[in-house]
Amino acid sequence: MKPQNKWMNEFSKQDIASLEPAMKIGILGTVTPDGLPHLTMISTLKASSATRLSFGQFMEGRSKEYLRQNPKTGWLVMTLDRQIWRGSATFTHTARSGVDYDFYNNSPLFRYNAYFGIHTIYYLDLLAQSGVIPLPMNAVVQAALKTMLARSLPGKKSPPAVLNRWTMGMMNKLDNLKFLGYIGGDGYPVVIPCIQAQAADAQRILFSASVFSAELEAIPKGAPLAVFCMSLDMEDVLIRGNFTGLRRIGGLLCGEVQVDWVYNPMPPVPGQIYPPLPIVTVTEY
Repeated sequence: MKPQNKWMNEFSKQDIASLEPAMKIGILGTVTPDGLPHLTMISTLKASSATRLSFGQFMEGRSKEYLRQNPKTGWLVMTLDRQIWRGSATFTHTARSGVDYDFYNNSPLFRYNAYFGIHTIYYLDLLAQSGVIPLPMNAVVQAALKTMLARSLPGKKSPPAVLNRWTMGMMNKLDNLKFLGYIGGDGYPVVIPCIQAQAADAQRILFSASVFSAELEAIPKGAPLAVFCMSLDMEDVLIRGNFTGLRRIGGLLCGEVQVDWVYNPMPPVPGQIYPPLPIVTVTEY
């Protein structure tokens, strides 16, 4: 994602202050070795300076592995007052000491945590950022209702059960947060708010294109698309599939994802849900 229109290559002092609080939503987009989009919740993501982002690692996950293999990232931060920043950045290095290391570990969330603390700081050079954008709640609610109407219309019958009942329930709860991710033409992941996304059935994700329309229309048809869904109870699920494009359903312009992969990012045992992995006999202890 390169600077366009009002996109900027620096954070203002107000941006830095706004992105500092621990209580916020951070989404990091990375690229898998197969060139697919991967989205991860990174609550510690913040602006460390006018041209740099950082986040602290306190648990293992695929995103850090992918980041080391491919430094191109996309990111989104949403604060508690529903203000959004988005952009792209390039991973440069890690550190296990220094000012940011002390900052994270002295924050209340980690300073008084008896079980884990921040052990590694990741640094990313800012490429572009959108500036603050208020989440358009009225438009989001309308888009969610349009999506609900579209998924109630006749569609495919008896689809294979890719999404289980719990995952469909997560996707269809209107106050859960959802984000889309795909790989842009420059190789950097793009992260888009898509709270209106819902499960049309056990193998399709549907979303109205009536909010963040320009961003959704820019997604190439056929592109691999990641869908990250999270509740405010810190439950989350990552879904990936093929974007079949925008089309009208009952007169409503909607996008659709044909799901072929589901992943549980939650501890204590993150892992792939679909396709199901074979059970392997334990031979080493």
